Amino acid sequence: MNYVRFVLLLSIALSTVITANAQKDETPPLVDTKQPQASTAPVANPVSSTVKQQLTRYNKIMVAAAEAMPAEKYSFKPTPDMNTFAHLTIHIVQANNGLCSQISGTPAPTSDKLADEDPKDKLVAGLKASFDFCTTTLVNVDDSKLGEPMTLFGRVPSSRAGALIALSNGFADHYGAQAIYLRLNGILPPTVQPKK
Repeated sequence: MNYVRFVLLLSIALSTVITANAQKDETPPLVDTKQPQASTAPVANPVSSTVKQQLTRYNKIMVAAAEAMPAEKYSFKPTPDMNTFAHLTIHIVQANNGLCSQISGTPAPTSDKLADEDPKDKLVAGLKASFDFCTTTLVNVDDSKLGEPMTLFGRVPSSRAGALIALSNGFADHYGAQAIYLRLNGILPPTVQPKK
């Protein structure tokens, strides 16, 4: 009998709470209005538009990663057979300039050649310039010529779509490498830094 009484009292208490909540003036939205909602409209130039969005993001975080590495650690290499952080930075500059030149049909910059022994400031400036070059030259690139054949890195048969994908893959690969070099030196990469 006590069990029946307990269940009855619990049922009354729950129904009271449910009724009180249902009568509140504020009803929670069915959709989180704080988050931007995805559009269902087709995206014009989906491949080139996506790469340009990635360019904006990786420009910010890859330059921040290069700036986060102390100048004296630009000669750091995780193992004797690996490249230094300075060489990784130069490689990123060359990849950005080379691929964005091919994708856009714009000659690559012929500014000063970078060397592993160059100071951090010069290497970071070169990295920033490579992202500026990509941003400027990819502005008018669209998806109309994705099938156009080209040769990447002087030897790899590809297409303009392949070059855009190689650029996008390069961003992820190179930032991943930067993040590892930073972590091996006790520095958190930009994408995991606490929000300020």
